Amino acid sequence: MTPVAIAVLSLSMSTDAFAAAVGRGALHRPNLAGAVKAGLVFGCIEAITPVIGWGLGMVAAGLVERVDHWIAFGLLAAVGGKMIWEATRPLAEDAPRRSGPWALIAMAVGTSIDAAAVGVGLAFIGANIWVIAASIGVTTFLLTTIGMLIGRAVGQRFGKIAELLGGLALVALRLMILLEHLGVIGA
Repeated sequence: MTPVAIAVLSLSMSTDAFAAAVGRGALHRPNLAGAVKAGLVFGCIEAITPVIGWGLGMVAAGLVERVDHWIAFGLLAAVGGKMIWEATRPLAEDAPRRSGPWALIAMAVGTSIDAAAVGVGLAFIGANIWVIAASIGVTTFLLTTIGMLIGRAVGQRFGKIAELLGGLALVALRLMILLEHLGVIGA
């Protein structure tokens, strides 16, 4: 793959993580260290999943590709739905906000399932998975960190709206990918 193709792939694999980060940043309003931590979690998971997909592609061609859209749709629809639900219900100022490591990891896994399917495809074309996975991980780290900080900035004024839009974006993105995989709409 050319460097331009790797950059485009990395950006496309990072867009849903960015959308999730904006919504999460609006809700939790992280400082720079918290945004970097979230970026590291998302970036590491997003770098690992294509390698897993690549390994599966080498062992069992087509297995992940047939079900990735259902797994990704289910996980991100749940995450997006929860974001929408949280954004539409009143929240007392002193109510606890779920920001634990498991919530962060679940969101990162949900946004990276499609990268596993990409890894399967990369196995078939003999691409250098290590360079591509590193590029995807670094891009996701940067976009997630920036997304968290953008969410924090808009969250002070528009927190509920940003969270609602982030949740709607996640659900819409996953629905489009699901419909493309099912052949309902063109890719």
